[in-house]
Amino acid sequence: MPARRPARIALTAAAVALLSATAVACGDAGGLRGAGATPAAVSPAKLWPDLRPASSPAYPYDVATREVVKGITVPGDDIREVDPVDVVEAEVKAHPDDYGSKGAYHATVDRLKDCRPGGDRARCPLLMPYYRDLTGDGRDDMTLGFRLYPTNQTGVRVYTVEKHRLVQVLADNDAILGVELAGRSLIERSPADISGYEYRTTWVWDPGQRAMVFSRDEYLHTGNGRHAKKPSPSASPAPSTSSPSGSQSTSTSSPSLSSSASAR
Repeated sequence: MPARRPARIALTAAAVALLSATAVACGDAGGLRGAGATPAAVSPAKLWPDLRPASSPAYPYDVATREVVKGITVPGDDIREVDPVDVVEAEVKAHPDDYGSKGAYHATVDRLKDCRPGGDRARCPLLMPYYRDLTGDGRDDMTLGFRLYPTNQTGVRVYTVEKHRLVQVLADNDAILGVELAGRSLIERSPADISGYEYRTTWVWDPGQRAMVFSRDEYLHTGNGRHAKKPSPSASPAPSTSSPSGSQSTSTSSPSLSSSASAR
C-alpha cells in the first residue's frame, strides 16, 4: 500500500523557518516606507561544485500505482456500470495483509457489509463515486474514496478501463481534509504538523506509466496557527471537505484548482 511522502519532512522544516521569519517582523508599526535603491541582479551561486551527485534517492517512494482489478467485469466498457462496492471488496480480497484480522484496516471489512441493500448506510465506509475523464481517452474514469477503519485515514482510488478490464491507476491512503478534481488532476488536502497549515498533494495522468503520478506536494498557510501541534490519534471522526482559504505555499509548479466533478 502507498507509503508516506518523505518530501513532507522538508516542507515542514521550510514552514517552521517561515513562521520564525514572520515572528521577527511582528513589531513593525505599519505604514509606507521607501525600500531604497534596487540591488543589482546577481546570478545564482552554485554551491559545492565538486560534490559527487547522488546515484539513488534517499527514500524509496512509489510515485505511481497500477494494478488490474481481478474478478470485476465492465459491461460494455462503461465504468459507470461497475458496482463500487464490488471494487472495494476486490481490493480487500487482493490485500489480506492490510484488511485481514491483523491488518491496519481490518475494521473496514465488516462495515462494507452495510454498503449493501438493507445495511446501515451510516456505517458504510464507501463515499460517493465521481466520474470524469482523467486519462484523456475521452471516456469517464472513476474516483472512489472509502474510510479505512479503525484509522483516521481515507483511501483514494482512481480506476480506468483498458481492453475490457478495470485497472486501478491511483492508490493513496492519507488523513484527508478534502479531495478536488481540476481538469485531469486530482488534489488531496491533508492536515499538517503545524496548526494553520495543511498539505496539498497533486496527482496527474502520465501516459508513459499509464497511471496517475505524484507531481507536487505543497505546504499551505490556511489560518492563524502559531504553535506546532501533536499528530491526531489514529481514530477520529470523518474529516471535513471544506475548500482551502489560504494562498501561501512552499512548493513547485502546479495546475489551476477549479473544482468540479460529475457524480452518479
